[in-house]
Amino acid sequence: MSKFLKSGKAADARAEDDAKVRATVEGILSDIERRGDLAVRDLSEKFDRWSPENFRLSEQDIERLIGEVPAQDLAAIRFAQDQVRRFAEHQKAALRDVEVETLPGVVLGHRNIPVNSVGCYAPGGK
Repeated sequence: MSKFLKSGKAADARAEDDAKVRATVEGILSDIERRGDLAVRDLSEKFDRWSPENFRLSEQDIERLIGEVPAQDLAAIRFAQDQVRRFAEHQKAALRDVEVETLPGVVLGHRNIPVNSVGCYAPGGK
């Protein structure tokens, strides 16, 4: 007989947690949509205790920072970018709209519609 050392939460507890996370994320994204960089600054201070003068890097800052990355690391990053890009291109090529008439007058299908924007939070800015 198997001995379980640890088990996950029950389905109802997971659903409740998911709902809380969803509500939190929706609130954050709504705040950013309404207040833009001011919301990002408030959230950065709240979650990371970090408030730089400007969240947007200049081209000069970007070039300088890239120059500080060791060549081996930069090569690894570029390799990873290439791999992700190539796979994404194949995924995109596989995404096709589908429309089929299953019975006279009954049309089923799906469309792939791009989103305008997405949000991502990296804990601790890492």
